[in-house]
Amino acid sequence: MIAVAIPRDPDRLVYFTDAVVAIAVTLLVLPLVNVVPQAERNGQSASEVITEHQPEIFGFLLSFAVITRLWLVHHNFFRHVRAYSKPLIMCNAGWLLTIVVLPFPTEMVGVYGDDRFTAGFYIATILAAVLFQTGLELIVRANPELASETSPPPPESLPGSVTAAALLTLALVLALTVPNLYYWTLLLLFLSSPIEKTWHKYRR
Repeated sequence: MIAVAIPRDPDRLVYFTDAVVAIAVTLLVLPLVNVVPQAERNGQSASEVITEHQPEIFGFLLSFAVITRLWLVHHNFFRHVRAYSKPLIMCNAGWLLTIVVLPFPTEMVGVYGDDRFTAGFYIATILAAVLFQTGLELIVRANPELASETSPPPPESLPGSVTAAALLTLALVLALTVPNLYYWTLLLLFLSSPIEKTWHKYRR
């Protein structure tokens, strides 16, 4: 994909992205905040606020970890970008959309718990974010004028994104087809590092 580079520092794009991510993380906790007055109206004790709302707490912690990880990868990638183009902006907007949407399936996790559709929707949203991140990598690699002259994207970053996308695709298929696996399929992501190391070993 050949794109016309916009010779401007991408910091404004990065700052905007960081602000949207911060808002999305804040939205994650709002359902938990609302749990407290509801528990009080239902006559629940303080400890029952925790024990009776474990799915909501699980969803919050899982999504907080997921968004943090996605943001770290995105943030580190833009350290190697010195300009931007319209395709890069659009792909970044797609990535942001997945981050903004994630609180929605997170709320569904809290309400519906171990539901196959909810698990699939949740994992598919994460997969979409990783695919957009892979798209950002491909756009910059196809247009060297977008990359930093002193610190271009490292060669291992693209295989890392592709590996994560492949593992998430497998996780999605397993969550939708194998009973009772659901969110446990996300543990497949721990295979990402060994797979990447093996790939680089055989590439040498």
